[in-house]
Amino acid sequence: MKNGPARFAFYLEQLENLLASAAEQKGPAIWLYQNNARTPLFMLEGLARLYCELHNKHRFEKLEKQFKSLEDALGMIDYYDAFAKQFAADRSVPATVTKFAQKRAIAESAKLNSLLVAKHWIGDKAGRIGKIKEKLAGADWLDEKQEMKAIESNYRENIAKINAFAKTYDNGFTELESQVHELRRKLRWLSIFPAALRGCIQLDETPTQDMNVAKYLTPEIVNSSFNKMPPPAECRYLLMFRRDYFLALSWMIAELGKLKDQGLRTILLNEAGEKSPADAVNETATLSQATAISRTFFAEKNLDKLIVGLKKVNA
Repeated sequence: MKNGPARFAFYLEQLENLLASAAEQKGPAIWLYQNNARTPLFMLEGLARLYCELHNKHRFEKLEKQFKSLEDALGMIDYYDAFAKQFAADRSVPATVTKFAQKRAIAESAKLNSLLVAKHWIGDKAGRIGKIKEKLAGADWLDEKQEMKAIESNYRENIAKINAFAKTYDNGFTELESQVHELRRKLRWLSIFPAALRGCIQLDETPTQDMNVAKYLTPEIVNSSFNKMPPPAECRYLLMFRRDYFLALSWMIAELGKLKDQGLRTILLNEAGEKSPADAVNETATLSQATAISRTFFAEKNLDKLIVGLKKVNA
């Protein structure tokens, strides 16, 4: 049994339907943004990112770039629109900054509208989804057991790489984008892959005796729908994760996300010409906080304790 094609097909169908509806709108980019097109794009980008490390590297790298170009474009709209709304509700932020963010959101929407047509996602020459399906049909898919072994191996390799990356900055982060944001991106893929793989990764609910992990198991994290695995469906092999360490990973991603937003706010204020001396202090504080939680998290070796291993499901 080969599960790879079905995973891509599931999210491609969602994206195809969204694009078809967007093509009928006056502003397709805004419509895609407002209708959460980023989610299937994230899943497809994640799948392509993972599979290019399992087989057919060149084929999946090209697909990853295609999905990423759309997701990045939607991300830019989200970035400016979210801050425009935040600034509008904050009396301490000058109205000029809010207007700046609003104008940039509109400009990014226009860029995406052009991209959608130029790259044949929509329009008279729309055929991008069809070409992607052709590429996927010609891939050298692994059978389920081989694939699950490869996924486990890939996870272990990525965890080792992330540990090494974090170790580089053990003495302190000095830059937001290339260090703090990049660490969060690397960690985030570890949590996106299980959703994208649609059930072949599950959680071992056995409570850990590790006293260090308790601080990560906040109600917000434990009850988050993002930390519930999709049902395993017809999977015959599962990759099991320890629940508490997966939740610890989610906590770390969430906290770095909050710090990332603080940093992005400062960057946008600077872009709008409103950065003050206090912003430099805030950036230093953000870097210090990121260093502190990262140092603790990796010293506890939480990622090393994440994987239980493969489990065969009884037929």
